[in-house]
Amino acid sequence: MNKPQQLPLDFEFRPAFGGADFLVTDSNREAVQWIDRWPDWLSPALVVYGPPASGKSHLAEVFRQKSQANVMTHQDLANDQPRDPAGAAGAWIIEDADRYLSDGPPEPLFHLFNQIKEGGGSLLLSGVLPPARWLVELADLSSRLNAAPTVGIGTPDDGLIGAVLVKLFADRQLRVSTDVIEYAVKRMERSLAAARKLVKALDALALAERREITVPLVRRVLAAGD
Repeated sequence: MNKPQQLPLDFEFRPAFGGADFLVTDSNREAVQWIDRWPDWLSPALVVYGPPASGKSHLAEVFRQKSQANVMTHQDLANDQPRDPAGAAGAWIIEDADRYLSDGPPEPLFHLFNQIKEGGGSLLLSGVLPPARWLVELADLSSRLNAAPTVGIGTPDDGLIGAVLVKLFADRQLRVSTDVIEYAVKRMERSLAAARKLVKALDALALAERREITVPLVRRVLAAGD
């Protein structure tokens, strides 16, 4: 009988917010390379898209720390801020831009895009889908968004989920075997939020029962969540 193939846990740690680490794997490597390339972007804007809980907000925070970017809320955008090109000279972040455009007027984003371009600034936008699939009612804005470089973050792969589990257990000063990580990765939901929820539940149950975290314990927690 062939020995089961072990899950590769090759990943790169990147410093990020709150003392955490941003984990770089194949599912997000291209997006990270774009952030590393700033400020040498060929366009004033970059669009990063991917499913919920794929790490877009975490990556935006890495960019904010690197560029000292201003984070613009949807309310800020609706108020059409900043109002002059000089105020747009720096770096800016708008998360869930696709959601804003589905509910709010497109003109403020169009104005901001132009101001940032005139001021020599940079704009990082995020969304669930690529901009070609956003609901944009202003043709000029749609043209600018579709012309911007676009990079996707995939659903977290086995390598990223495994790396996140290792990191989350280490944060709680918990030592678990590779078998535990591999078992969990193959059976849990593919999201960073699910990884955090699983580790929290395992820590609580192991503490309550005064036992180590083992494969049978992981099996129980996963079954309870079904």
